[in-house]
Amino acid sequence: MRRYLLHRLWQSLVTLLLATIVVFLGVRALPGDPALALAGEDRDPESLRAIREQYGLDDSLPVQFWQFVSHAAQGDLGQSIRTGESVNTMLRHALPVTIELSALAILVASLIGIGAGVVAAVRRGRPAEWAANALALLGLSVPNFWLGLMAILYLSVALGLFPASGFVPFFSDPVGNLHHLVLPALILGTGLAAVIMRQTRSSMLDALSADYIRTAEAKGLPPRAVIGRHALRNSLIVVVTIVGLQLGALISGAVVTERIFALPGFGKLTVDAVFQRDYPVIQAVVLVTATAYIVINLLVDLLYSVIDPRIRVRGEA
Repeated sequence: MRRYLLHRLWQSLVTLLLATIVVFLGVRALPGDPALALAGEDRDPESLRAIREQYGLDDSLPVQFWQFVSHAAQGDLGQSIRTGESVNTMLRHALPVTIELSALAILVASLIGIGAGVVAAVRRGRPAEWAANALALLGLSVPNFWLGLMAILYLSVALGLFPASGFVPFFSDPVGNLHHLVLPALILGTGLAAVIMRQTRSSMLDALSADYIRTAEAKGLPPRAVIGRHALRNSLIVVVTIVGLQLGALISGAVVTERIFALPGFGKLTVDAVFQRDYPVIQAVVLVTATAYIVINLLVDLLYSVIDPRIRVRGEA
């Protein structure tokens, strides 16, 4: 296990370095000059030269990349070109919002998706399966932005059940925090719930037709034990993979939902940074997102052996 962990950590570091290089070069390829955006109306040559010198925009790309990597390795992601604020501070304010929203969306999607998938597999060919498949198709087909707008219109404006926008920190008001995030989490988790439902149903159907399930039934085990302890547990390998990959995607892909509900998370920070050509903020956002993907995938690989003890790493018995 130790050898496997070291091997995966080495792979993760190489992947992170390659992602950093791609992001650094991609950001520099964006059209527009950040010095012009920062100078505003005062665009005389002296001001532009001072801005470029202050932020190192005139340095060669290798020098800029080395400065970024060396500072990032020390935990310093630089300062925003637009506001002059520390990027670490900006991430500290935005990241908890997106992480909490993504975690709630994953929780909602897992509860709905796994439950519906199990019901669809156990009740195969019955109205329960048809209803679950119809809901999954609806969840995959309806765009999140349209569903979010309809939810605001009817559930927030018309019925007043949820706030239409805004955010309350968890430690300031836990109840108010959940009240503001429940509706965005439901909207964000809808499409993921449909994916989890389809995968759970497919895996459960394979498991229910296996020999060990027939053996468990022949031994007289109750249906709940057969489904929960044997069939569902062996079906969770695929589900855990989907959830792990989607959690990383939600952290970077919650832009639309956060913009619709005016949440001060990664979405707003990313969009503002792109429009303002704020190189340090864009690099930091993508670096954090890439790190999240790598860490989550590593945790998912380790979770496989917990769910199914038959799985061992590197071929160990």
